[in-house]
Amino acid sequence: MGNFQMDTGLEHKFCRLDGEGLTVTDGTLIEGYASFFGEVDQGGDVVQKGAYLSSLAGLKAAGRRVKMLWQHDPAQPIGIWDEVREDARGLFVKGRILDSIEKGREAAALIAAGAIEGLSIGYRTRRAVKNDKGQRLLTELELWEVSLVTFPMLPSARVAAKGDEPLTDAPLRELAAALRDARLTLARD
Repeated sequence: MGNFQMDTGLEHKFCRLDGEGLTVTDGTLIEGYASFFGEVDQGGDVVQKGAYLSSLAGLKAAGRRVKMLWQHDPAQPIGIWDEVREDARGLFVKGRILDSIEKGREAAALIAAGAIEGLSIGYRTRRAVKNDKGQRLLTELELWEVSLVTFPMLPSARVAAKGDEPLTDAPLRELAAALRDARLTLARD
């Protein structure tokens, strides 16, 4: 029997965050921006201000939360987002990595060491339009989860350890472009 993967229609957006962004405090508290408004990501999408409002209101009304996952794996929740909100810049998240589970301890250590520097959103597109540049403007999203990830899709934001200079994003852009090109080549074959 071969591998079977169900198409859930769930999309992902990756975002690396700078020193102002994702931070780890006492090994378990993190905060940062999982998405920035108005920035073109490597997939040619631009999240518009207000895109998350309906989804966040619906989750709150239902008494549910956005999930914190490891690498978008629904079998690996690693913490809890205590705060998820839109502000003028984008989607701000603040939460706790659970150090009572092994993967949570690993994630906190990797972030603190600078080995993991990205956040990524898992969502379904509710409304989007194409602009004259061929970019998809995402105007309403159903947010499901925010993951800690290795490779972000939005290279303009990145993590820096306290006191460190942010890394240049040129090598990461090159790697992301190579991965994107490889995906496109595989999709054509």
